[in-house]
Amino acid sequence: MSAGLLAPVCASAQAAPHRASPPGSGYADPAAWLCRPGRTDDVCGRSDQDATVLDADGSTRLERFRADPSAPIDCFYVYPTVSTAPGGNAPMKVEKEEIAVINQQFARFASVCRPYAPLYRQGTLTALHAAMSGRPNPADRAMAYDDVKAAWDYYLAHDNHGRGVVLIGHSQGSLVLAQLTRQEIDGKPIQRRVLSVILAGYYLQVPVGKDVGGEFKTIPLCRAAGQIGCAINLASYRADSPPPVDAQLFGASHGRGLQAACTNPAALGGGSGPLHAYLGAGHEMVTASGVPPGPWTHPPKPISTPFVEVPGLLSAECREDNAHTYLAVTIHPTPGAARTNAITGDVIVNGRLLKDWGLHRIDMNLAMGDLIDIVRAQGRTYLARER
Repeated sequence: MSAGLLAPVCASAQAAPHRASPPGSGYADPAAWLCRPGRTDDVCGRSDQDATVLDADGSTRLERFRADPSAPIDCFYVYPTVSTAPGGNAPMKVEKEEIAVINQQFARFASVCRPYAPLYRQGTLTALHAAMSGRPNPADRAMAYDDVKAAWDYYLAHDNHGRGVVLIGHSQGSLVLAQLTRQEIDGKPIQRRVLSVILAGYYLQVPVGKDVGGEFKTIPLCRAAGQIGCAINLASYRADSPPPVDAQLFGASHGRGLQAACTNPAALGGGSGPLHAYLGAGHEMVTASGVPPGPWTHPPKPISTPFVEVPGLLSAECREDNAHTYLAVTIHPTPGAARTNAITGDVIVNGRLLKDWGLHRIDMNLAMGDLIDIVRAQGRTYLARER
Protein backbone atom coordinates (compact mmCIF):
# COMPACT_ATOMS: atom_id res chain seq x y z
CA MET A 1 0.00 0.00 0.00
CA SER A 2 1.10 3.61 -0.44
CA ALA A 3 0.90 4.48 3.26
CA GLY A 4 3.00 7.56 2.83
CA LEU A 5 2.86 9.02 6.29
CA LEU A 6 3.29 6.23 8.77
CA ALA A 7 5.72 6.83 11.52
CA PRO A 8 8.90 6.20 13.39
CA VAL A 9 9.87 2.71 12.33
CA CYS A 10 13.35 3.48 13.58
CA ALA A 11 12.09 4.16 17.08
CA SER A 12 11.18 0.52 17.61
CA ALA A 13 13.47 -1.30 15.18
CA GLN A 14 16.73 -2.90 16.27
CA ALA A 15 19.95 -2.06 14.49
CA ALA A 16 20.97 -4.63 11.90
CA PRO A 17 24.21 -6.49 12.67
CA HIS A 18 25.94 -5.23 9.50
CA ARG A 19 25.38 -1.96 7.75
CA ALA A 20 26.81 -0.30 4.66
CA SER A 21 28.88 2.85 5.02
CA PRO A 22 27.00 6.15 4.65
CA PRO A 23 27.12 7.99 1.34
CA GLY A 24 29.36 10.73 2.81
CA SER A 25 30.59 12.82 -0.11
CA GLY A 26 27.95 11.07 -2.21
CA TYR A 27 25.74 14.08 -1.53
CA ALA A 28 27.89 15.95 -4.05
CA ASP A 29 25.90 13.92 -6.59
CA PRO A 30 22.73 15.89 -7.51
CA ALA A 31 20.88 12.56 -7.78
CA ALA A 32 21.22 12.13 -4.00
CA TRP A 33 18.79 15.03 -3.49
CA LEU A 34 15.05 15.03 -4.03
CA CYS A 35 15.06 18.84 -3.93
CA ARG A 36 17.71 21.47 -4.42
CA PRO A 37 17.10 25.13 -5.26
CA GLY A 38 17.16 26.26 -8.85
CA ARG A 39 16.29 22.88 -10.38
CA THR A 40 13.14 22.96 -12.48
CA ASP A 41 13.15 19.23 -13.12
CA ASP A 42 13.28 17.89 -9.56
CA VAL A 43 10.41 17.04 -7.24
CA CYS A 44 10.05 20.55 -5.80
CA GLY A 45 10.67 22.30 -9.11
CA ARG A 46 7.87 20.54 -10.94
CA SER A 47 5.38 20.11 -8.10
CA ASP A 48 1.85 21.41 -8.61
CA GLN A 49 0.83 23.15 -5.39
CA ASP A 50 -2.27 25.02 -6.62
CA ALA A 51 -5.25 24.88 -4.28
CA THR A 52 -9.01 25.30 -4.50
CA VAL A 53 -10.38 27.51 -1.72
CA LEU A 54 -13.74 26.02 -0.79
CA ASP A 55 -16.11 28.10 1.33
CA ALA A 56 -18.96 26.71 3.42
CA ASP A 57 -21.56 27.80 0.85
CA GLY A 58 -19.83 25.66 -1.78
CA SER A 59 -18.33 28.56 -3.71
CA THR A 60 -14.77 28.07 -4.94
CA ARG A 61 -11.82 30.14 -6.06
CA LEU A 62 -8.38 29.19 -7.30
CA GLU A 63 -5.21 29.93 -5.34
CA ARG A 64 -2.14 29.75 -7.56
CA PHE A 65 1.15 28.69 -6.01
CA ARG A 66 4.29 30.71 -6.57
CA ALA A 67 7.74 29.55 -5.52
CA ASP A 68 10.27 32.23 -4.61
CA PRO A 69 13.62 31.47 -6.29
CA SER A 70 15.13 34.42 -4.42
CA ALA A 71 13.98 33.32 -0.96
CA PRO A 72 16.43 34.68 1.64
CA ILE A 73 16.52 31.58 3.88
CA ASP A 74 16.77 27.81 3.43
CA CYS A 75 14.67 24.81 4.48
CA PHE A 76 16.19 21.36 5.08
CA TYR A 77 13.56 18.59 5.06
CA VAL A 78 13.66 14.93 6.09
CA TYR A 79 10.64 12.91 4.96
CA PRO A 80 8.67 10.31 6.95
CA THR A 81 8.45 6.55 6.49
CA VAL A 82 7.33 6.06 2.90
CA SER A 83 9.49 3.36 1.33
CA THR A 84 7.82 0.07 0.41
CA ALA A 85 11.16 -1.62 -0.37
CA PRO A 86 11.25 -5.24 0.85
CA GLY A 87 14.22 -4.88 3.21
CA GLY A 88 14.64 -3.05 6.49
CA ASN A 89 16.23 0.02 4.89
CA ALA A 90 15.36 1.79 1.65
CA PRO A 91 17.75 2.09 -1.27
CA MET A 92 19.10 5.46 -2.36
CA LYS A 93 16.56 5.67 -5.14
CA VAL A 94 13.73 8.05 -5.98
CA GLU A 95 10.43 6.17 -6.00
CA LYS A 96 6.87 7.40 -6.42
CA GLU A 97 6.40 7.40 -2.63
CA GLU A 98 9.17 9.96 -2.09
CA ILE A 99 7.75 12.12 -4.86
CA ALA A 100 4.27 11.94 -3.33
CA VAL A 101 5.39 12.92 0.16
CA ILE A 102 7.48 15.84 -1.10
CA ASN A 103 4.41 17.07 -2.98
CA GLN A 104 2.28 16.68 0.12
CA GLN A 105 4.56 17.99 2.85
CA PHE A 106 7.43 20.09 1.58
CA ALA A 107 7.22 21.59 -1.90
CA ARG A 108 4.97 24.43 -0.70
CA PHE A 109 7.78 25.73 1.53
CA ALA A 110 9.57 26.84 -1.66
CA SER A 111 7.38 29.96 -1.44
CA VAL A 112 9.38 31.13 1.60
CA CYS A 113 12.74 29.30 1.52
CA ARG A 114 15.18 27.53 -0.77
CA PRO A 115 14.32 23.81 -0.59
CA TYR A 116 16.81 21.07 0.29
CA ALA A 117 15.59 17.48 0.70
CA PRO A 118 18.11 14.61 0.67
CA LEU A 119 17.39 11.01 -0.11
CA TYR A 120 18.31 8.70 2.75
CA ARG A 121 18.25 4.99 3.52
CA GLN A 122 15.33 5.21 5.87
CA GLY A 123 13.67 2.39 7.75
CA THR A 124 10.91 1.06 5.50
CA LEU A 125 7.18 0.58 5.83
CA THR A 126 7.96 -3.11 5.38
CA ALA A 127 10.00 -3.06 8.59
CA LEU A 128 7.36 -1.02 10.40
CA HIS A 129 4.49 -3.32 9.48
CA ALA A 130 6.59 -6.39 10.34
CA ALA A 131 7.32 -4.96 13.79
CA MET A 132 3.64 -4.14 14.33
CA SER A 133 2.69 -7.71 13.48
CA GLY A 134 5.39 -9.31 15.64
CA ARG A 135 7.57 -10.44 12.73
CA PRO A 136 10.69 -8.25 13.02
CA ASN A 137 12.41 -7.16 9.82
CA PRO A 138 15.10 -5.02 11.43
CA ALA A 139 15.80 -1.53 10.14
CA ASP A 140 19.22 0.00 10.72
CA ARG A 141 18.50 3.22 12.56
CA ALA A 142 22.14 4.30 12.49
CA MET A 143 22.27 4.03 8.71
CA ALA A 144 19.32 6.40 8.29
CA TYR A 145 20.84 8.90 10.70
CA ASP A 146 24.31 8.74 9.15
CA ASP A 147 22.85 9.51 5.73
CA VAL A 148 20.99 12.59 6.95
CA LYS A 149 24.02 13.82 8.90
CA ALA A 150 26.17 13.42 5.78
CA ALA A 151 23.63 15.43 3.77
CA TRP A 152 23.52 18.13 6.48
CA ASP A 153 27.31 18.33 6.60
CA TYR A 154 27.45 18.65 2.82
CA TYR A 155 24.78 21.36 2.86
CA LEU A 156 26.67 23.36 5.51
CA ALA A 157 29.99 23.03 3.69
CA HIS A 158 28.77 23.78 0.17
CA ASP A 159 25.35 25.49 0.20
CA ASN A 160 24.62 27.42 3.37
CA HIS A 161 27.07 30.32 3.12
CA GLY A 162 25.85 31.82 6.39
CA ARG A 163 22.15 31.75 5.53
CA GLY A 164 19.41 31.08 8.06
CA VAL A 165 17.89 27.60 7.82
CA VAL A 166 14.73 25.90 9.05
CA LEU A 167 14.80 22.15 9.74
CA ILE A 168 11.54 20.37 8.88
CA GLY A 169 10.62 16.75 9.50
CA HIS A 170 7.68 14.44 9.95
CA SER A 171 7.53 11.14 11.80
CA GLN A 172 10.73 9.15 11.09
CA GLY A 173 12.10 12.35 9.57
CA SER A 174 11.44 14.16 12.85
CA LEU A 175 13.06 11.35 14.81
CA VAL A 176 16.23 11.71 12.74
CA LEU A 177 16.21 15.52 12.85
CA ALA A 178 15.73 15.50 16.62
CA GLN A 179 18.88 13.38 16.95
CA LEU A 180 20.76 15.65 14.54
CA THR A 181 19.68 18.68 16.54
CA ARG A 182 20.77 17.16 19.86
CA GLN A 183 24.16 16.06 18.59
CA GLU A 184 25.14 18.65 15.99
CA ILE A 185 23.22 21.89 16.69
CA ASP A 186 22.07 22.33 20.29
CA GLY A 187 24.62 24.52 22.10
CA LYS A 188 26.99 24.71 19.13
CA PRO A 189 27.89 27.75 16.96
CA ILE A 190 25.67 26.60 14.07
CA GLN A 191 22.64 27.03 16.34
CA ARG A 192 22.72 30.77 15.59
CA ARG A 193 21.79 30.04 11.97
CA VAL A 194 18.92 27.66 12.78
CA LEU A 195 15.70 29.67 12.76
CA SER A 196 13.55 26.78 13.94
CA VAL A 197 13.28 23.01 14.12
CA ILE A 198 9.80 21.86 13.02
CA LEU A 199 9.06 18.32 14.23
CA ALA A 200 5.65 17.04 13.17
CA GLY A 201 4.37 13.64 14.22
CA TYR A 202 6.93 13.41 17.02
CA TYR A 203 7.09 13.45 20.84
CA LEU A 204 9.76 16.06 21.70
CA GLN A 205 10.35 15.80 25.46
CA VAL A 206 10.44 18.87 27.73
CA PRO A 207 10.25 19.19 31.53
CA VAL A 208 6.63 19.30 32.68
CA GLY A 209 5.31 22.84 32.33
CA LYS A 210 8.53 24.16 30.79
CA ASP A 211 9.51 25.35 27.31
CA VAL A 212 13.22 24.55 27.44
CA GLY A 213 15.24 21.64 28.75
CA GLY A 214 14.73 17.93 28.38
CA GLU A 215 15.57 16.65 24.93
CA PHE A 216 16.98 19.98 23.72
CA LYS A 217 19.06 21.77 26.34
CA THR A 218 19.14 25.32 24.94
CA ILE A 219 16.44 25.41 22.25
CA PRO A 220 13.06 26.59 23.62
CA LEU A 221 9.65 25.96 22.14
CA CYS A 222 8.36 28.59 19.71
CA ARG A 223 5.77 30.73 21.51
CA ALA A 224 5.53 33.92 19.42
CA ALA A 225 5.34 34.93 15.77
CA GLY A 226 8.79 35.84 14.51
CA GLN A 227 10.62 34.09 17.35
CA ILE A 228 13.75 32.34 16.08
CA GLY A 229 16.08 29.71 17.47
CA CYS A 230 13.12 27.66 18.70
CA ALA A 231 11.33 24.34 18.15
CA ILE A 232 7.83 23.37 17.06
CA ASN A 233 6.43 19.96 17.98
CA LEU A 234 2.95 18.75 17.10
CA ALA A 235 1.03 15.50 17.03
CA SER A 236 -2.58 15.89 15.93
CA TYR A 237 -5.67 14.04 17.12
CA ARG A 238 -9.36 14.63 16.66
CA ALA A 239 -10.60 16.62 19.64
CA ASP A 240 -13.30 14.00 20.24
CA SER A 241 -10.80 11.10 19.95
CA PRO A 242 -7.79 11.82 22.20
CA PRO A 243 -4.84 9.44 22.58
CA PRO A 244 -5.81 6.28 24.48
CA VAL A 245 -4.46 6.08 28.03
CA ASP A 246 -1.98 3.35 27.11
CA ALA A 247 -0.77 4.98 23.85
CA GLN A 248 3.04 5.10 23.77
CA LEU A 249 3.63 6.98 20.54
CA PHE A 250 2.68 10.61 20.11
CA GLY A 251 1.93 12.92 23.00
CA ALA A 252 3.29 10.51 25.61
CA SER A 253 5.92 11.14 28.29
CA HIS A 254 9.16 9.21 27.79
CA GLY A 255 10.75 9.85 31.17
CA ARG A 256 10.16 10.92 34.74
CA GLY A 257 9.33 14.63 34.98
CA LEU A 258 8.99 14.96 31.21
CA GLN A 259 6.07 15.48 28.86
CA ALA A 260 5.64 15.67 25.12
CA ALA A 261 5.83 19.26 23.90
CA CYS A 262 2.90 20.79 22.05
CA THR A 263 3.13 23.96 19.99
CA ASN A 264 0.05 25.06 18.10
CA PRO A 265 1.07 26.59 14.74
CA ALA A 266 -2.32 28.32 14.60
CA ALA A 267 -1.77 30.04 17.99
CA LEU A 268 1.86 29.89 19.13
CA GLY A 269 1.10 31.95 22.23
CA GLY A 270 -1.51 29.46 23.44
CA GLY A 271 -5.23 28.81 23.17
CA SER A 272 -7.23 27.87 20.13
CA GLY A 273 -6.74 29.15 16.61
CA PRO A 274 -8.20 28.49 13.14
CA LEU A 275 -6.10 26.11 11.08
CA HIS A 276 -4.99 27.14 7.61
CA ALA A 277 -4.97 23.62 6.22
CA TYR A 278 -4.00 22.41 2.76
CA LEU A 279 -5.75 19.05 2.46
CA GLY A 280 -5.15 16.55 -0.31
CA ALA A 281 -8.03 16.84 -2.76
CA GLY A 282 -7.99 13.12 -3.42
CA HIS A 283 -5.51 12.86 -6.25
CA GLU A 284 -3.09 9.96 -6.00
CA MET A 285 0.10 11.99 -5.57
CA VAL A 286 -1.07 13.78 -2.44
CA THR A 287 -3.12 11.11 -0.70
CA ALA A 288 -1.65 8.55 1.67
CA SER A 289 -3.25 5.23 2.53
CA GLY A 290 -6.43 5.07 4.54
CA VAL A 291 -9.93 6.30 3.77
CA PRO A 292 -9.86 8.62 0.73
CA PRO A 293 -11.67 11.97 0.92
CA GLY A 294 -15.33 11.88 0.01
CA PRO A 295 -17.05 14.55 -2.09
CA TRP A 296 -16.00 18.05 -1.06
CA THR A 297 -19.40 19.54 -1.89
CA HIS A 298 -23.05 18.51 -2.01
CA PRO A 299 -23.84 17.99 -4.81
CA PRO A 300 -20.28 17.04 -5.79
CA LYS A 301 -18.22 19.52 -7.79
CA PRO A 302 -15.06 18.52 -9.65
CA ILE A 303 -11.86 19.70 -7.97
CA SER A 304 -9.00 20.08 -10.45
CA THR A 305 -6.25 21.15 -8.04
CA PRO A 306 -4.23 18.74 -5.86
CA PHE A 307 -5.09 20.67 -2.68
CA VAL A 308 -8.21 22.06 -1.05
CA GLU A 309 -8.48 24.82 1.57
CA VAL A 310 -11.50 24.83 3.89
CA PRO A 311 -11.57 28.20 5.72
CA GLY A 312 -13.52 28.14 8.97
CA LEU A 313 -13.87 24.36 9.13
CA LEU A 314 -10.95 23.47 11.43
CA SER A 315 -9.34 24.82 14.58
CA ALA A 316 -6.71 23.46 16.97
CA GLU A 317 -5.46 23.85 20.52
CA CYS A 318 -2.93 22.06 22.69
CA ARG A 319 -4.50 19.81 25.32
CA GLU A 320 -3.38 17.59 28.16
CA ASP A 321 -5.55 14.51 28.51
CA ASN A 322 -5.01 10.88 29.51
CA ALA A 323 -1.40 11.75 30.48
CA HIS A 324 -0.73 12.94 26.92
CA THR A 325 -0.06 16.37 25.43
CA TYR A 326 -1.26 16.76 21.86
CA LEU A 327 -2.78 19.06 19.25
CA ALA A 328 -6.56 18.67 19.42
CA VAL A 329 -8.26 19.36 16.08
CA THR A 330 -11.90 20.43 16.17
CA ILE A 331 -14.26 20.36 13.19
CA HIS A 332 -16.78 23.20 13.05
CA PRO A 333 -19.66 21.94 10.91
CA THR A 334 -22.06 24.26 9.14
CA PRO A 335 -25.53 22.65 9.18
CA GLY A 336 -26.88 22.29 5.70
CA ALA A 337 -23.68 23.62 4.15
CA ALA A 338 -22.83 22.80 0.57
CA ARG A 339 -19.25 22.09 1.67
CA THR A 340 -18.38 18.86 3.44
CA ASN A 341 -18.25 18.86 7.24
CA ALA A 342 -15.84 15.91 7.42
CA ILE A 343 -12.14 15.28 6.94
CA THR A 344 -10.13 12.08 6.54
CA GLY A 345 -6.64 11.43 7.84
CA ASP A 346 -6.86 8.63 10.41
CA VAL A 347 -4.34 5.80 10.19
CA ILE A 348 -5.83 2.50 9.05
CA VAL A 349 -3.69 -0.64 8.68
CA ASN A 350 -5.14 -3.92 7.42
CA GLY A 351 -8.63 -2.49 7.85
CA ARG A 352 -8.07 -1.56 11.51
CA LEU A 353 -8.28 2.01 12.78
CA LEU A 354 -5.24 2.82 14.94
CA LYS A 355 -6.61 5.32 17.46
CA ASP A 356 -3.23 5.83 19.11
CA TRP A 357 -1.90 7.29 15.84
CA GLY A 358 -4.59 10.00 15.63
CA LEU A 359 -4.44 12.17 12.51
CA HIS A 360 -0.79 11.33 11.96
CA ARG A 361 -1.22 10.98 8.20
CA ILE A 362 -2.14 14.66 7.82
CA ASP A 363 -0.13 16.33 10.62
CA MET A 364 1.63 18.56 8.10
CA ASN A 365 -1.41 19.26 5.91
CA LEU A 366 -3.52 20.46 8.83
CA ALA A 367 -1.08 23.22 9.78
CA MET A 368 0.67 23.82 6.45
CA GLY A 369 -0.51 27.40 5.89
CA ASP A 370 0.28 28.32 9.48
CA LEU A 371 3.76 26.80 9.27
CA ILE A 372 4.45 28.72 6.05
CA ASP A 373 3.45 31.95 7.80
CA ILE A 374 5.69 31.11 10.76
CA VAL A 375 8.72 30.43 8.56
CA ARG A 376 8.11 33.64 6.61
CA ALA A 377 8.04 35.67 9.84
CA GLN A 378 11.13 33.89 11.16
CA GLY A 379 12.99 34.75 7.97
CA ARG A 380 12.19 38.43 8.46
CA THR A 381 13.39 38.33 12.07
CA TYR A 382 16.62 36.59 11.10
CA LEU A 383 17.40 39.03 8.29
CA ALA A 384 16.70 42.01 10.53
CA ARG A 385 19.02 40.61 13.20
CA GLU A 386 21.81 39.88 10.75
CA ARG A 387 21.65 43.39 9.32
